[in-house]
Amino acid sequence: MFRKFKTALPCALGLAALSIPAMLTAQQVCLPAPRLLTTMPMGGQAGTDVEVTITGENLEDISALTFSTPKITAKPVLNAEGKSVEGKFLVNIAADAPVGVYDARVTSRLGVSSARAFSVSKVQELTRSKPNTTLETAMALPTNAICNATMTAKAVDYYAFQAVKGKRVAVDCAAVGIDSKLRPVVIIADAQGRDLLVNRTGGVLDFTPKEDGNCIIKVHALTFKGGADHFYRLSLVEVPGDEPAPRQPATQMVSAMSWPPQDLAATSPSKETEPNNLPAQVQKITLPYDGAGSFFPAADVDTYEFSARKGEVWWVEVASERLGLDTDPFVLVQRVTKDGEKETLTDVAELYDIASPMKLSSNGYSYDGPPYDAGSPDVLGKVEIKEDGIYRLAVRDLFGGTRNEPGNIYRLLVRQAAPDFSLAAWAVHMTLRNGDRNALSKPIALRAGASVAFEVVAIRRDGFDGDIELEMKNLPPGVTATGLKIPAGKVQGWMIISADTDAKAAFSVAEMMGSAQIDGIKITRPCRVASMEWASKDGKQEIPSPRLMADVPVSVTDSEAAPVTIAAAEEKVWEATAGQTLKIPLKAAWRNEFTDGVLKLKAYATPLGTVKEVDLPIKAAGADLVLDLATMKTTPGDYTIALYGSAVSKYRYNPEGVKTAESEQKKAEQELVALTASTKKLSDEAANAPAEKKSEMAGALKSATEKQRQAEAMMTQASTRMKAATTTATPKDTVDIIVSRPIRISVKPAAPATPAVVASPKA
Repeated sequence: MFRKFKTALPCALGLAALSIPAMLTAQQVCLPAPRLLTTMPMGGQAGTDVEVTITGENLEDISALTFSTPKITAKPVLNAEGKSVEGKFLVNIAADAPVGVYDARVTSRLGVSSARAFSVSKVQELTRSKPNTTLETAMALPTNAICNATMTAKAVDYYAFQAVKGKRVAVDCAAVGIDSKLRPVVIIADAQGRDLLVNRTGGVLDFTPKEDGNCIIKVHALTFKGGADHFYRLSLVEVPGDEPAPRQPATQMVSAMSWPPQDLAATSPSKETEPNNLPAQVQKITLPYDGAGSFFPAADVDTYEFSARKGEVWWVEVASERLGLDTDPFVLVQRVTKDGEKETLTDVAELYDIASPMKLSSNGYSYDGPPYDAGSPDVLGKVEIKEDGIYRLAVRDLFGGTRNEPGNIYRLLVRQAAPDFSLAAWAVHMTLRNGDRNALSKPIALRAGASVAFEVVAIRRDGFDGDIELEMKNLPPGVTATGLKIPAGKVQGWMIISADTDAKAAFSVAEMMGSAQIDGIKITRPCRVASMEWASKDGKQEIPSPRLMADVPVSVTDSEAAPVTIAAAEEKVWEATAGQTLKIPLKAAWRNEFTDGVLKLKAYATPLGTVKEVDLPIKAAGADLVLDLATMKTTPGDYTIALYGSAVSKYRYNPEGVKTAESEQKKAEQELVALTASTKKLSDEAANAPAEKKSEMAGALKSATEKQRQAEAMMTQASTRMKAATTTATPKDTVDIIVSRPIRISVKPAAPATPAVVASPKA
């Protein structure tokens, strides 16, 4: 599945520019988070069991592999002794599991990991087990099957299949749409390896053989990169009749957060009828309209005609890119007037992209926008009818002249206003000094005492402009979430998720949502969460690649605590009168050593007004948050705010791991000492044994020597683990976002002025 990529994205937004020391390049950015990096295979056939091998980072004490559907379950693979084999799980895919892409995650010491795509199919699934980088070693690929593999660096992977004359097949290499870093080039060749059909953009190869025989599929990376993170799923399936060549399912880009509208039918009741490009071929429709079409063949323009009356307002929406396609729809609406046979067209509206709710990066070295683009090249706009008459709507792909794909479909909606909204959220990222870029995958894996901020953005639909309240449900014990609402007319809010300082390890699949009053009725809409597919630590070398997640898992761990917890001195609603000054004492619980002198705290944007920055000295028990309500021109009402800043602390990764490694090393050392002594004793006894005992003693000595050799190997491994644990636990300067627990404030109206009393003159 083809995906668009931005060429100039910042590493961060969510924090205003922070003062980060020039030595930042020697620092770790953000506390380590658990991340699932690869699964092999990357999917399986419904109704089967699949042994899956996983890799990741910051993963210790893995307790579970879970999926975003109950139709997929997993249990550890056990060895002959009944112990779990590290990194291996037996995955069961229910027979009725729908075809699609799901999120796989592991739960470990630090909590729930980032996600990795895991696909379910209805066809035979294979996993490549040996190299196939030559024509002679081509792997046989049966029809109606999928092969899971990783791309061989600086090479071409070869697959062979039996072609049948006239029997149409589709070849699809899923990579970008399943979290892979691979940009595949796919080629169908004859038995001698001569190219017949080539695709360099990630689409499907639709192939009808002209004769029976052996054919070759060649796969390589566009830049010939490879490795474990360049995985792919190569499918070869028969295509019946003249149906469009099928594509493998893919994850959703962030732009898809605005689709579909609420209560939209899964399939459209109407379809375009070709040809409908020319005025004489125009397709007549009545409004409202819900229809499906395709940008095919190349340079296709689909034209619809309808009648409308003065004063009507129609909203036009086209979905195509949000369906995961490489398209850029455009709509032109014109009024049609006729004078005999002469036809005149007058432009009424041109409808282009859905604007991103957040300002994106202006260039590759600016940090004035997030790495998440919730906008889309699709269309959403209104058409105001000024005169009674006939109108013509033309929809086309702006780059359709370069594409000839039957699968480039679209959904066209023309409706009266249905005010609504859709939401997406992502963890805020560091804003670093010029030259440093990072866009990290951030699972909601909380340390005890930590608070994290998620930026929430809204796409407003059909003129809706009201407040949007934010909330979360189904959180694990010890975790709370508070929404900083999206104010009327704005597109941005925040969700603050906090873990109690005494929270115990827990996990749940939560729900994030927003609600608003529309036409006097409260409506609630889900909020999709987005994250990076990979932790991009240097955006100059790797373009950040975000996508929407399938669900919202939340965990808390008690194996580590947050470096610092900041909150109001009392958990209560702080009350004040409009026009007064409100002083709120803050308290801080410091747990790590910090290198800065003062932690500067700002407030996330809020209807409360501009909040003066708070200076919190490092290691100080607290400070005061002072709100000058008169200067801030705060109106009466209830408000919730959160403070944020950044600080550099000395962070130790898994110091308990050092104790465990030390214990294992001592045990291995004791066993080696004992076996060494036993072997030496046997050696001495064998040397002095009588002739009739020589053979027996030699056998015992050989067995003891082998045990000593194994103990030496175990000792070497234990020493290596001890060294690694000590190295990772060495304090490292780590800069991270510090977020306070939410603070609730109620501003009351000022009492009305009492009229002055004039004393009566004495008689």
